[in-house]
Amino acid sequence: MHQYLLLLRNNRQYRYLWWGSVVSQLGDWFNLLASAEIITQLTNNGVAISYLFLARFLPLFLFSPLAGVVADRFNRRTILIISDVLRALTVLGFLFVRTSGQIWLFYLLTVFQFILSALFTPTRNAVLANVVSQEDLVTANALDSLTWSTMLAVGAFLGGIAAATLGAGTAFVVAKSFELPQTGWLDFVDGFRYLWQAPFILAIALVKAAGSLVWGGINVLEVTYAGQVFPLNDSIFRQVFHIENGGTAALGMIYIVSGVGTGLGPLVMRRWLGDRRQRMLMGISLGFVLLVVGIVILGRSGTLPVYLTGTLVRTVGTGTVWVFSAALLQIMTPDRFRGRVFAFEFAALTLTQSISTFFAGYAQDSLGMGVRQVTAVLAWLGVVVGLVWMFVHWRAHVAGWGETPVPAMSSSGE
Repeated sequence: MHQYLLLLRNNRQYRYLWWGSVVSQLGDWFNLLASAEIITQLTNNGVAISYLFLARFLPLFLFSPLAGVVADRFNRRTILIISDVLRALTVLGFLFVRTSGQIWLFYLLTVFQFILSALFTPTRNAVLANVVSQEDLVTANALDSLTWSTMLAVGAFLGGIAAATLGAGTAFVVAKSFELPQTGWLDFVDGFRYLWQAPFILAIALVKAAGSLVWGGINVLEVTYAGQVFPLNDSIFRQVFHIENGGTAALGMIYIVSGVGTGLGPLVMRRWLGDRRQRMLMGISLGFVLLVVGIVILGRSGTLPVYLTGTLVRTVGTGTVWVFSAALLQIMTPDRFRGRVFAFEFAALTLTQSISTFFAGYAQDSLGMGVRQVTAVLAWLGVVVGLVWMFVHWRAHVAGWGETPVPAMSSSGE
């Protein structure tokens, strides 16, 4: 942990960026739990939950290309501030959703919220490489992952309690109180042309998309597992915090473990493997293996503790995949293309995540598949995705891509 504290102490710009993430992400996870709570109150079917995730993911896919161009053309700091403030104001509109007949408004506001997120996320990923030196990029990404995970654990825990005890409306207000402190399509094609001419970087940019094709559906299934398979109806946890909905309590615990896993994984892997490119490629491969193993445990779990164990294994893998692929992109991509490259990565992962989440809900409601059957399908999909990545990793090793020295880049990215 000394390296992370040293980075925060010595890099003032990154410290401010990090504090902004702490505040914003804590509100985001409050938001997610409150959203799940209001959906289950107003309607009770798997497709409704899938629609929630689609409303969060599809705008990211559709608007990320434009967002990448904006991030490369305008002041990134201004984009971050404006988009976050507008997100806070948008989510306050959720307070007006009171009946099942108003669920359309909930989805509409969610869509607009994530249009703004499409501006925020690629911009933040692009700006990180501007405020952190290349030798500190893996450290910064690992710390970001730990922060995301900690805020997932804390925000989901507090959000679940707030939603279950005080109501979803109160949770939305609290969530947004955290957020308040803080000709383009042709240009996007130009950025994609750069990726097409750099196949190794293109492969790295598609790593998260490949992973989200698997873990996107798991996000939907977690709600079903928590509410129908492992609800904490008689737990001490529920009694102590006076939580009426045992499913919400179980979901909060799943998110806490997810936060621990995604935070622990990158730190352990970085400690073990180091920062060399070839070692980070190996870390991504190990991440995919852990992802599949974790999902297999989920599908075979008979108790909540076993399910939480599978969640821990799975999220150690996903966290490693996420951090190492992000660090490689930040190191290898010239600054003048970085916003568009991260926008492409973000668009691709949200598209595959949308497909996966829709499948998870549709399979349960329309194909007659049980939650464990859908989990098994996603596990096999994870095997396929992992094998494809293993081939890419092998090709990178044979071609020596992972050992190519990092080129020195000027502020213009040249």
